[in-house]
Amino acid sequence: MLILGLDPGLGTTGWGVIAADGNRLGHVANGHIRTDPKLALPARLVELHRRLGEVLAEHGPEAAAVEEVFVNENPQSTLKLGQARGVALLAAAALGLEVGEYAPRLVKKAVVGTGGADKRQVHAMVQRLLPTAKIAGADAADALAVAITHAHHLASARAVGRSAA
Repeated sequence: MLILGLDPGLGTTGWGVIAADGNRLGHVANGHIRTDPKLALPARLVELHRRLGEVLAEHGPEAAAVEEVFVNENPQSTLKLGQARGVALLAAAALGLEVGEYAPRLVKKAVVGTGGADKRQVHAMVQRLLPTAKIAGADAADALAVAITHAHHLASARAVGRSAA
């Protein structure tokens, strides 16, 4: 199963696609989408949506996962992050994909083992779990971590479903 992970942001949205077969994971692709800060907010959101559509069309994931919003000290930044996250949810859901949503602490715990991990630790563990990946930066590493978290949750749900049957 191909899973798209997204780490949304208005300035930079990280994305990563993995192949998951049970507990086996493989890297497919990763990158980031940057929007021009000189553009008006609506134009930036349209650009983000268009570029996410290109990623979705190119890789054809069967599932998607998006990191939830964390609250910044600056309320304006939190609102912009929420709007970018909404675009990410819309882009995947419009194609009929079920979209998992994960809090940053849960992603860190799933990938590193502790919810208080820093970005370097997340990046290092993603590189260890996907050794062939050439990671395009911190946002792409976070997006791959979100995809890995979703893969683990899907595998756990299937295992629970099998044992209940």
